[in-house]
Amino acid sequence: MSSFVNLKAIEDRNAHEPEFMQAVHEVAESIQPVLEKEPEIRRAKIFERIVEPERQVTFRVPWVDDRGEVQVNRGFRIEFNSAIGPYKGGLRFHPSVNLSIIKFLGFEQIFKNSLTGLPIGGGKGGSDFDPKGKSDIEVMRFCHSFMGELFRHIGADTDVPAGDIGVGGREIGFLYGMYKKLVNRFEGVLTGKGLTYGGSLARTEATGYGLTYFVEQMLHARNTDFKGKKVIVSGSGNVAIYATEKVTQLGGKVIALSDSNGFIHDPEGIDKKKLALVQRLKEVERKRIKEYTAECKSATFNPNWQEIWTIPCDIALPCATQNEIDAKAAQALVKNGCIAVGEGANMPSTPEAVKIFLDNKVAFGPAKAANAGGVATSALEMSQNSMRLSWTFEEVDAKLKQIMVNIYKNSSAAAEAYGKPGNLVAGANIAGFLKVANAMLAQGVV
Repeated sequence: MSSFVNLKAIEDRNAHEPEFMQAVHEVAESIQPVLEKEPEIRRAKIFERIVEPERQVTFRVPWVDDRGEVQVNRGFRIEFNSAIGPYKGGLRFHPSVNLSIIKFLGFEQIFKNSLTGLPIGGGKGGSDFDPKGKSDIEVMRFCHSFMGELFRHIGADTDVPAGDIGVGGREIGFLYGMYKKLVNRFEGVLTGKGLTYGGSLARTEATGYGLTYFVEQMLHARNTDFKGKKVIVSGSGNVAIYATEKVTQLGGKVIALSDSNGFIHDPEGIDKKKLALVQRLKEVERKRIKEYTAECKSATFNPNWQEIWTIPCDIALPCATQNEIDAKAAQALVKNGCIAVGEGANMPSTPEAVKIFLDNKVAFGPAKAANAGGVATSALEMSQNSMRLSWTFEEVDAKLKQIMVNIYKNSSAAAEAYGKPGNLVAGANIAGFLKVANAMLAQGVV
């Protein structure tokens, strides 16, 4: 690897950013065959330029809580790469947010967005603010303060943020309201908007549905499908809920969901009625998944969320957070006969876990490919905003499914072309990288 990419120099410049460097190492390893075959990409130092954000902004976010006390959080926006379109990527509000996590997410976003085939570059942002336990008014005050700085860095043709962990419809609404007030324009600058003010049908479902469509392609390649399969889904937020819905529609049976306090195991399966209960608990009442067992006696609760991966299953869909599947969890999944893993969250499997899956011939869909449905539909929302029209749910869903099928085909073909057949980690990285690299070559050293 060192003959083509000076990783030591990159590590020295980003010494205290482990999540970011984990993502850099994965891509660097995958694209070695490309760098070997394409001397022009090497000479132009494309990889060395790609790992350095075009712009990174950090700012303070002061706001007043319901007790009248001033609180101060830190805001981030990393505008990573605009070679193929305006920066595009979510905003994450969570106490764990720091520069390393935002850079890792933004770096991954470059290639994920490239894979969609749509003209969007890579970016990411957020804050260490925790919306959990805050009143709607506190969340509004924070969002308005956050946008009071962010607005000067974004725009419909510059940088288009969306939601992520901790940023749902409520937060997007508050952010958009302040943006519109500050710039005096109604434009498609945020995606994930409400349907009454420029949002797209199927955007809410898109990441979970898209994940399921991608995994369906992996299963088809092995001459099988979701019918009759037991599926574990970690998390219980937006991605997990709609992945569960689509898996159920395709004939699979989701038997577990989780949150940061633990997981529920329902051997009977989480059907449409039970999923409505999960949605009420998490999206309306904002309660813990544990409360599911009070109404569904067939389910048990375990306070150790990491043990969710010890439940025997055919398919695993990690949809919670980064590095939630480690080597021990991966070994448990393999031992129990899991045949496919699709990453709904961003980088939920550690490098050791990924190696175990690949070594044991488990079909593995990496996040930048498998969970690209959300950002793909965000780009479709941008298109609708630009044209001042709205597509039907069925139109958006059909476009989403075709995008996910194309991502699978392109990733699989790239893996084959560069000597790594079946390795979708390498294939997704190569396919995503090549499009961005060629655009950067065409535009010169900028």
